[in-house]
Amino acid sequence: MMKQCILACCKIYISESRNARALEAIERAATLHPEAAIVNKFEDSAYNRVGYTLVSDVARDKASAGSAASSPLQQAAYAMVETALKAINLESHSGTHPRLGVVDHVCFHPLGQASIDVAAQLAKNLAANFGGNLQLTTFLYGAAHQEGRPLDHIRRQLGYFKPNSVDNQWVGWAASDSMALKPDEGPIHLDRAKGITLVGATTWVDNYNVPILSTDIAAARRIARQVSGRNGGLPGVQAMALLHGKERLEIACNLLDPSRIGGERVQREVERLAKEEGMSVEMGYFTDLSQEQIVQKFLKLKSVE
Repeated sequence: MMKQCILACCKIYISESRNARALEAIERAATLHPEAAIVNKFEDSAYNRVGYTLVSDVARDKASAGSAASSPLQQAAYAMVETALKAINLESHSGTHPRLGVVDHVCFHPLGQASIDVAAQLAKNLAANFGGNLQLTTFLYGAAHQEGRPLDHIRRQLGYFKPNSVDNQWVGWAASDSMALKPDEGPIHLDRAKGITLVGATTWVDNYNVPILSTDIAAARRIARQVSGRNGGLPGVQAMALLHGKERLEIACNLLDPSRIGGERVQREVERLAKEEGMSVEMGYFTDLSQEQIVQKFLKLKSVE
């Protein structure tokens, strides 16, 4: 069934999970565009972060032709982001997950027979609206960027991975005021209450987190470095060590090629490395549904409607 579908997925990561009224307002905004649907929501109180997965049928969208107003998926995503910027102030936010803005990250993925070009056009259209209508400092990555710039490259350039407070927390505006990169859309001089957002398009990415029963962040960082493909670890895996609550850590991983290296392989590797450090590991978890589950859930929602 998945191969017969022409769908696109938009994941929106917002720096808030403790303000229920703000989240309710954000979710109401999405319902104004019923052709798109929120098929998954993942809240993490320790990180003070929420991720939404939106899906829409793009078979009849004109977004691939560059029409910014024609895509329900883009309209729903824009409404959610606009509401988030009104309801949340980055300067009063804190958490143990890195972030650059109120809306930290928006990524588009093609599903079924949809092409990466459609996802890229949706991302570029949305970023242009962010910069022009919301005055939001925005960077493009992946297929949405003319040179295919990777997400982690932007994050490193902007100081994303460096906590700015005790207990490895990110508090308020956490990056440098002098940006090492020029934004693709929006003002060069950012609004600290909004921060920065990154918008991109890629093939499917899984997010898999492995809990470690320890607070030894230095040891966990050694594990994350050895797991990451960038340092000669597992190909297509990006990993970072984060505090998760008062008594544990997590190795949080992006699986860029999950058909090659999936959660099971990451789990085994983290367990092996943690054993060498004398640390105990719990079973990891995905922060979203699989591609197939997302498609099935969307089709089921639409069939009920």
